[in-house]
Amino acid sequence: MARISLDCPNSLPGIPLSVLSVPMENKYKCQQCLQVLRKPVQAQCGHRFCVHCFKQLTSSGPKPCEACRQEEIYEEPISILNSSEAFPDNAAGREIASLPARCLNQGCSWTGSIKEYEAQHEGRCEFERILCEACQNLILHTEKDRHNERECEARTLNCKYCKMTFNFKEIKAHDEICLKFPMQCKDCGKKKIPREKFNDHVKSCAKSKITCPFSEVGCKSVVDNQKVTEHEHNSTMEHLRMLLPLVLSVSRTRAEASGVGEWQEDSGVGLYRDPNEGAGVNALENIVCVLNREVERSSVTLEAFAHQHRLDQEKIENLSNKVRQLERTLNMRDLQLNETEQLVRELQFCTYDGIFVWKISDFSRRRQDAVAGRAPAMFSPAFYSSKYGYKMCLRLYLNGDGTGRGTHLSLFFVVMRGKCDALLKWPFSQKVTLMLLDQNNREHIIDAFRPDVTSSSFQRPISEMNIASGCPLFCPLAKLAGKSPYLRDDTIFIKAIVDLTGL
Repeated sequence: MARISLDCPNSLPGIPLSVLSVPMENKYKCQQCLQVLRKPVQAQCGHRFCVHCFKQLTSSGPKPCEACRQEEIYEEPISILNSSEAFPDNAAGREIASLPARCLNQGCSWTGSIKEYEAQHEGRCEFERILCEACQNLILHTEKDRHNERECEARTLNCKYCKMTFNFKEIKAHDEICLKFPMQCKDCGKKKIPREKFNDHVKSCAKSKITCPFSEVGCKSVVDNQKVTEHEHNSTMEHLRMLLPLVLSVSRTRAEASGVGEWQEDSGVGLYRDPNEGAGVNALENIVCVLNREVERSSVTLEAFAHQHRLDQEKIENLSNKVRQLERTLNMRDLQLNETEQLVRELQFCTYDGIFVWKISDFSRRRQDAVAGRAPAMFSPAFYSSKYGYKMCLRLYLNGDGTGRGTHLSLFFVVMRGKCDALLKWPFSQKVTLMLLDQNNREHIIDAFRPDVTSSSFQRPISEMNIASGCPLFCPLAKLAGKSPYLRDDTIFIKAIVDLTGL
């Protein structure tokens, strides 16, 4: 027989049953995906598979035909699925291509044949809904580009000013603080001033309005930046008249403090009065000296504050570095603790005689997690054929896997990488017996197999564990319903026995 071509990287599993306009005959059904055959191939045993499904089944080597097992006509080597013993079933392909079909998308009225559906309509229907990976909403296939560019709430955008990347929901808030965001000066009308330079522009803008420096003594003028000097020159006398009451008030206060007569120099404001000179001029000169000294003291104070601020910032940075270092240390300790706990758990359940009993509690909750897809599979602790022997574990699907999905417990045996693999005989060839224990000790569910030594599942592991091999149809889920002897106190027990003969 001709070998099946495996050079079909875009092959798909079966066509959904709902596409057919007529009841489907069993001969048109793929024995793996249970859908309408797509590019059918026929195995040596006579069962048909989609080319995609058959390639997956035999990707790691020949596999037993589960359809033969179910029909109880299993015959070796005829019932072994092998890509070298299968051939494209063109006759079945032509029959399926002529079957009437309809579009399964809501709102679409397309009808035709399966051949036309595959060639012209599948994946092109304007009513087809796909899942947006970003926002997880269903959208029409034809609107995908528009949704990704304009409508998706989870799409990412680059700020057109600073080029930073943000979620669409955050971009408006970012505009409020973006240092490159363009602003407009309301005084001079200049546009596109980056926010980070806006304050500098306001200070230097010729048309920006500021209050007169003499506003503290009563000047109400608001002038352009460029006209401050002109205003001070033109309003000198007015500003002096505003200062005069302040000077007189200070003079009266000093006179009351020192008595009538001459002003004495003081460690405070340092004012004095010469009886031979005009009181107003002397007072103004002294006011200027006082103001100069206050400015100098303020400058020194500000410089001290700035120096202290720098010191505080350095301390904060050092403390932040120490905190980050401590966080990294704690994370490493947590990781080491988790690894230690995992090792303790493994040692607690570890056996070295090839016999392992796996107790699975909280069965109902774990099964719900499997049905919901949160945890479809679970691994048992590791066990060994001897202290320096093969390392193994079990893999259990509480809602089934492959042909057993939704109907059976699927149980698989896994060969793991051990520390003494170099001393062992490969491939692994010991008989394996898998059991679901009857807690009344009456009728255990048992399945046993001898490894296919040509399968990659039983070669010396080159990664942490090999591909699992076992029983997709290990136990019907119906046997765990009601008052099942296999399920007591929401707990089941699974036992594995590895035949140590010849080791």
